[in-house]
Amino acid sequence: MWPNTNITRMLKIRLPIIQAPMAGNVTSAELIANVSNAGGLGSLGAGYMSPENIRESIHRIRSLTDRPFAVNLFVPNKPHVTAKQITSMTRILKKTCKTLSKDIHPVKPPYTYAFADQLQIVLDEKIPVFSFTFGIPDDTWIKELKRRKIRLIGTATTVSEACLLQQKGIDLIVAQGMEAGGHRGSFLETEENSLIGLFALLPQIADKVNIPVIAAGGIMDARGIIAAMILGASAVQLGTAFITCPEASAHPGYKKALLNSHDSDTTLTRAYSGKLARGLKTRFIEDMRRYQQLILDYPVQHALTRSIRTAAARNNRINYMSLWSGQAASLCRVMHADKLIRTLDREVRKLIKHIPA
Repeated sequence: MWPNTNITRMLKIRLPIIQAPMAGNVTSAELIANVSNAGGLGSLGAGYMSPENIRESIHRIRSLTDRPFAVNLFVPNKPHVTAKQITSMTRILKKTCKTLSKDIHPVKPPYTYAFADQLQIVLDEKIPVFSFTFGIPDDTWIKELKRRKIRLIGTATTVSEACLLQQKGIDLIVAQGMEAGGHRGSFLETEENSLIGLFALLPQIADKVNIPVIAAGGIMDARGIIAAMILGASAVQLGTAFITCPEASAHPGYKKALLNSHDSDTTLTRAYSGKLARGLKTRFIEDMRRYQQLILDYPVQHALTRSIRTAAARNNRINYMSLWSGQAASLCRVMHADKLIRTLDREVRKLIKHIPA
């Protein structure tokens, strides 16, 4: 069971530990490379990055490691918003955040960088592993990625999503439990109808698909790793556990909040981005609850709140920052990413010895 699995062989890594591809200013090339150098799979969350920045980041990572790593992108979905709705939400944000930022203006398309341009960098740079969430790329893209022998990892929050990923020829599936920090990867049903706990979701997906499954959601240490693998996972994906690593580029206040958090401190919200995501409770989330029905579709809401999040980070106002976090953040540790990988490996090996045959 440990450490040699079908995923370690498929991805050419030593340990079945994947660092979650957290988009935004959270990880760093150093963190990603350290994870890969220690035997895991580092991941670049490139969903918000320009094609030029993606290429630069890939080159930086490659200057620090010759081991495999992944690049992750968001599969685009067309938002349904009107100019009137954008204007209305702009007024709400100005009122809610009046002590923070006056630089809040209506946004116009394009709200994000073009997925095709971002993905072309993945192809051009011959990335060994491509992961994605929020849906499934078009068949044309999948065919081209597979033609170039790039391993594909998709995200599923339900059994039906996992089955569709397998049907489309995806190599690996991340089973994302509702405990996971950050955005929900749901794409077939509503996000509210896809909130299944990892340890309920994982064995059901493992029983229905014939491709390897990666467990994600609330896993922080050897106990979670072993439990996930007993339930059918061939690897685990950890995100929150890496945010408090010294080489992670997350805001110091963000790291401190994670280290001081408790089991009930996270919540699900659309306030920051328009897509359901789990993070630490903040004043902004609470203030926006009264406007739930007016929050704009992703990525329009995300584009509109960008200036708020930027100003909050600049002024150390963590109550207005998006503090994405899984439900077990209180188990965060402060150690370099490579040491964390080695520690997890050692702890798993030690704990396995105490499991009855």
